[in-house]
Amino acid sequence: MKKLGFIIISLVYGSTFGQIQVGNDVKQALDAALKKDVTLVNQTIEKQKLELERKSVLSKYIPKIEATALYGYLNSEASLDLPTLTLPITGYPLFNGATNFSTKGQAFHGGVTAKAVLFSGGQIYNGAKALAYKNEGTGFMMDLQNDAVVKDIILSFDQLQMLKVAEKLIDDSEKRLKKETERVEKAIALGLAIPYDRDKIKLASLELESKKTDVQHKQELLALKINQATGVATEIILEMNHLVEPIVIFEELSSENKNEIKALESFQKASNFAVKKEKGSLLPTLGAFGGYSYTSIFNAETEIPIKTINQTANLKVNNLTLNPTWMVGLALKWELFSGFERKHKIEEAELNALQIENKLSDAKEKLALQLKKNKIEYHAMLQQISIAKQREIIAQNNNEMAEKQYKAGLISVTERLTAENDIYKESLNKIETIIKQRQAAIETYQSSGSLTSFITIH
Repeated sequence: MKKLGFIIISLVYGSTFGQIQVGNDVKQALDAALKKDVTLVNQTIEKQKLELERKSVLSKYIPKIEATALYGYLNSEASLDLPTLTLPITGYPLFNGATNFSTKGQAFHGGVTAKAVLFSGGQIYNGAKALAYKNEGTGFMMDLQNDAVVKDIILSFDQLQMLKVAEKLIDDSEKRLKKETERVEKAIALGLAIPYDRDKIKLASLELESKKTDVQHKQELLALKINQATGVATEIILEMNHLVEPIVIFEELSSENKNEIKALESFQKASNFAVKKEKGSLLPTLGAFGGYSYTSIFNAETEIPIKTINQTANLKVNNLTLNPTWMVGLALKWELFSGFERKHKIEEAELNALQIENKLSDAKEKLALQLKKNKIEYHAMLQQISIAKQREIIAQNNNEMAEKQYKAGLISVTERLTAENDIYKESLNKIETIIKQRQAAIETYQSSGSLTSFITIH
């Protein structure tokens, strides 16, 4: 079937396109549309956010260093009541009753502490891998939007070219009808024709003028649409040359390379690592720490009343300094029971993984069917092009014959105008059929992989 389609198109046209060929100016418009598309811009930002999140997770392996400094003033009232002790010789009671005393002073503490995670149960590693694959899947989803933008722009240029062809067909018909009008005017002057023939041709000319106005209006609207998507000026768009020829597919295509499948496969890997991450919460976390500190108590004073001698003892401390104070060690944290919270999170992650697995299986089946459907439509449109070309040739021959027969007075003006209308209709039908075939080919390429990879510049 593929060879038959290629032979048919090769016979109809001198050359055909393998892959999707566009001109340099159209390629620039495609690039501009990809840069301007808001959805793609936001998806790019989303990828950047995911990458930052992944780096943030991995940064938990990097030691954290903290510096602290503390200054304080202390003023405290206290009471001390010790058991009474009687001296053996004098019988004098010692520590008789409660003794109130006060303490005041100043303190300063400063230090630097470093902490590092040595083992997290795989939560950091698996969490980072999950985010990496999620980011990869988001990239494949961006390719889908790329394809949608490219397809829309190419088909818009196809439609614009069809309108240009329609305008040229109208111009050609107007020229032929102008000659017929001149011929009829001469015939009327000689009494060989009647004004009815002239009026019928005039009516046909007005219909062509109306069609031409409509076609030009549609060109302007289509140029505005492309301008909105690309930012290219409408005047430049209308001047662009875009060749609309059949696209013949030579490659053996498969849906296995479809971006939806690649994205879901990446999301599946991400979900598997997410499950491992949650299971890692059941394991202990091991960390290392080290620190250096400086501590000093200065200008401290304690007043203790001594009731027996009715005096107050003043104890003063000029400076009590601990420096340097070094500390290194390991810390283990193991949450043995968390009220089933971790169990539920693991189950939720496993269900998410199952959902993605189901989506992947379903997507493979549906995309394979979609590719088969697109191939069938593509081959059908190849044959339709051959039929459309034959119809155009017949219409052209009929129009030439009708022109001669009307000149010889063998047919009526109505039959002459019918032949003129047929050539316009069939020529337009041919370009419409080619555009439909191109759309079928583009959708076939699109259902087998990244559409942009099949675009070349002619």
